[in-house]
Amino acid sequence: MNQPMLHKWTTLSLLFACLLLSCQNQSNKQNYALPAIEEDVINVIVEIPAGTNTKIEYNTASGTFQPDQVDGEDRVVAFLPYPGNYGFIPSTLMDEERGGDGDALDILVIGSSQPTGSVVKAKAVGTLLLKDNGELDTKIIAVPADAEERTLAAENFLELMLDHDPAKRIIEEWFLNYKGKGQMELIRWEDENYALQEIDKWKVK
Repeated sequence: MNQPMLHKWTTLSLLFACLLLSCQNQSNKQNYALPAIEEDVINVIVEIPAGTNTKIEYNTASGTFQPDQVDGEDRVVAFLPYPGNYGFIPSTLMDEERGGDGDALDILVIGSSQPTGSVVKAKAVGTLLLKDNGELDTKIIAVPADAEERTLAAENFLELMLDHDPAKRIIEEWFLNYKGKGQMELIRWEDENYALQEIDKWKVK
């Protein structure tokens, strides 16, 4: 094959590879235009599956899930794995003008591990209020909405406290230590009604 023809086929091959990669990236994009709550059930987008340590975040600009980066490397939590499926509540935004952190409302769903990108239906059973480097950090604590999918048989905060206090203490200690000693400060716990009020407060109008 002569040189001009070889150059032509090389160029076409590169163009085809770029087009294929672009299509794959488009198909991997996720659009989570879901309401925060539907029929008293909370919609949850899972970023980090239960039992894993890599910090994964949803990139709203690209519509993809990406590992959080620290000094050019994937951020890995140097502690016990996540004790539940960690993610965010769609159609919420804790805007900075009202004292938020600029992100969607965080939520931890206690249950079997779910893949990144899963949409989980959940029921709030409490709210953990923390300080992260002096800033308020709210974590909604939930269980699957379907009782048959629960590993923790709690319907509300009272049951979480009375019947599952060891699990509650594990969740609390995990959040107080996953960023390192002394980085997080406990403010207090609140119940499921407080959680629903927080969701309503930060819903995108």
